Amino acid sequence: MLDHVFLTVSDIGRSVAFYEAVLPHLGILARHDYDGKDGPAGHPDLKGFGANGRMFFWLRQGVPHAEAVHLGFIAHNKAEVHAAYDAAIAHGTTDHDTAGGAPGARLHYDPNYYAANILDPDGYSLEFVYKNWQHKE
Repeated sequence: MLDHVFLTVSDIGRSVAFYEAVLPHLGILARHDYDGKDGPAGHPDLKGFGANGRMFFWLRQGVPHAEAVHLGFIAHNKAEVHAAYDAAIAHGTTDHDTAGGAPGARLHYDPNYYAANILDPDGYSLEFVYKNWQHKE
């Protein structure tokens, strides 16, 4: 399992606002700012997001390389997939239709693989995904 991910973004304020609007729909409610001067020389300032006592998704200012990243965020049910997608679209992102786009089954993976795909403000590919076999209902 991964412990954390850093995502380089072009406009940290815009990206923080976007992820603050979208991630709570997936149960990612915690926020933390890390001042880079508290780390080793050259450490970037970070804007973190997490849940359950863990910060695992971090943003840093820089030059994004959108084609290098695809992130899949866990949704706990289909309603969370829809809520995250709707919040993303409402906050100016674009539907990533070539990857599936709007919420629905991704039959090419599995009939019970339910997801939505968007591009974040820097063009990173994001997926909100619910796989019913990974959750006890």
